[in-house]
Amino acid sequence: MEYTIIEGNYASIGVSKAADVVYFTFEGEKEQKCAIWLYTAGGKKTRIPVPDEYCIGALRSIGIKGLNWKRCNYNYEIDGKVTLDPHAHKVIGREKWADPGRLLEAGRIRSGFDFTEFDWKNDRFPEIPREKMVMYKLNVRSFTMDAGAVGKRKGTFAGIIDKIPYLKELGVTTLELMPVYEFEEVMPLDENGLDIAGWSQNAKEGLLVDQAYHHKIDNGQLNISEKPDKRNKSNKDNGADKEVKEKLEKEKRFKVNCWGYIPGDYYAPKASYCSEGEPSVELKTLIYELHKNHMECVLEMYFDEKMNQNIVIEILRYWVIHYHVDGFHLVGARLPANAMAQDLILRRTKLFASGFDAHLFGKKTSYPHLFIYNDDFLYASRKMLSRIDCNIVELLNQLRRQNPVFGFVNYLANNNGFTLADLFCYGQKHNEANGEGNRDGIEWNYSCNCGAEGATRKKNILEYRKKLVRNAVVIVMLGQGVPLLMAGDEFGNSQEGNNNCYCQDNHTGWVNWKDLKRRKSLTEFVQDMIGFRKAHPVLSSGRPMQLADYASKGCPDLSYHGENAWTMAPNMYQQAIGILYCGAYALREDGTEDDYIFVGMNFYIGTQFLALPKLPGKKKWYMAVNTADKEKPFYKEYDKIEIGRETQIAVLPQSIVILVGK
Repeated sequence: MEYTIIEGNYASIGVSKAADVVYFTFEGEKEQKCAIWLYTAGGKKTRIPVPDEYCIGALRSIGIKGLNWKRCNYNYEIDGKVTLDPHAHKVIGREKWADPGRLLEAGRIRSGFDFTEFDWKNDRFPEIPREKMVMYKLNVRSFTMDAGAVGKRKGTFAGIIDKIPYLKELGVTTLELMPVYEFEEVMPLDENGLDIAGWSQNAKEGLLVDQAYHHKIDNGQLNISEKPDKRNKSNKDNGADKEVKEKLEKEKRFKVNCWGYIPGDYYAPKASYCSEGEPSVELKTLIYELHKNHMECVLEMYFDEKMNQNIVIEILRYWVIHYHVDGFHLVGARLPANAMAQDLILRRTKLFASGFDAHLFGKKTSYPHLFIYNDDFLYASRKMLSRIDCNIVELLNQLRRQNPVFGFVNYLANNNGFTLADLFCYGQKHNEANGEGNRDGIEWNYSCNCGAEGATRKKNILEYRKKLVRNAVVIVMLGQGVPLLMAGDEFGNSQEGNNNCYCQDNHTGWVNWKDLKRRKSLTEFVQDMIGFRKAHPVLSSGRPMQLADYASKGCPDLSYHGENAWTMAPNMYQQAIGILYCGAYALREDGTEDDYIFVGMNFYIGTQFLALPKLPGKKKWYMAVNTADKEKPFYKEYDKIEIGRETQIAVLPQSIVILVGK
């Protein structure tokens, strides 16, 4: 290989290219011995030392002139330890999902070059206001494996593209993707990593050709101990490797991490989520198609406490600039959330975190982009729905939580915990299949099985469960914050009581799309409730409710009612309440005032009578939603279901009604 080395470009960490020079810039102290390994076809390897003087601060940088990068890939060596480039835009060797064979061969996982151009045309960030957002969270693989996708499109970004029309029709505006950066999904069961050389029984059986090859997984990054290549190995399995793979699978010596909440290779999209071609192109195509449909893409990013906080911000900038990502759900420890919130490049990027520092609460900006994303709404809602530790004041506070600076994300089910359907089918988690003695997963689910644990044929229990699911959908859509649905919850997807499906790469963990036809009525109800929310902006107002008529509209923006109108002071022990939204405090897109909305919630096991406040002028009450109506819980032509000027309404046991005053 003919090449010339020059000092590199310290301005950009990672690999970059200018004319006929490829620059490699990486973390490395001046006192460390550093080199670049280049791998070409036929198992050939070239080691290029990085001169000690090619260093500024803790960055080493070298340029290689004349490198034919299209025909090779690379790794770094630092003080004798060969490792992936943590800034690699592409990872070689993980193209096949959950292949245990790569645990057997040192050096298979390598850093790759990706200088592919992508034509974004006139793409623009949708920047959907938080008042209009409806979020939908999914895992790329589990969402598309059982979705009717053809061949290679299963489990891929392309499979999601196929589902965009469905998601748009449902009413989704913002897609949240669980980790799509490169991570090692094959998990050795040995807590110290899988050391093939230590498997004495396998060695005795002659299954290992060369015990000098070994590696371990260290914090999610593959660290490779290089030895002379005696076998001229390729990425294809030889007979011995295949035999070891089969033995690994048979003995269940590894599990599959389907979710990716581990440190990973944050600049590279996951290769096994790509149906064909370059992973970067397929992911960019997905985001481009979402934007064409006026939909957003939010990436969930996990960082642990060891992560360099400056690098975290750089990673987010990279995905915004190169992938046109609309936002990030930040998960992990020691996240520099406040620095991210004030970063100029991320200024119009939506950031979701469990919390932000108090000093940001008063800094209102022209484009609110910060969101608090935690389980507070989930627990307050589940307690009332399942009648466990009920506290209606807690629920009412969660329904109206809003802030001029921060938005809030409201959900009743997420990837951690039961699905929405399982929430009312199981009183206890059933995670035995995870192989951890049912000790993993959330303990406090605030779920109820409605009289039978799991599947049942009893019609009364099945109808009861359906009603509670409808109640849950209504509650999520009535919350003033941004509603979020977990993939499949709109048609009752079940995980058979498993509340921690991180390692279930099978029909338990996959979204079961056959349920879409069987439970079409639930999907239509979810779609109708999303449409109802969008049609009535008073429900999603970006302004905090004052519980007062501060603008002299004739009644408070939000008020509570019991058996008598206007006299209710909610207390934690009651389980039925009427909520009145004054539509005059919100304007529709055409500039007209919204309608009055009355919500009657009854969590008692008996019928409750709630007072209906008197409407001004000639306005009358019309029934829009009654979750107790199993045949037609949503009245599409609700302006024909007149309640009139009644002063009370009967709300059936454990059900919710919504009236429109117009």
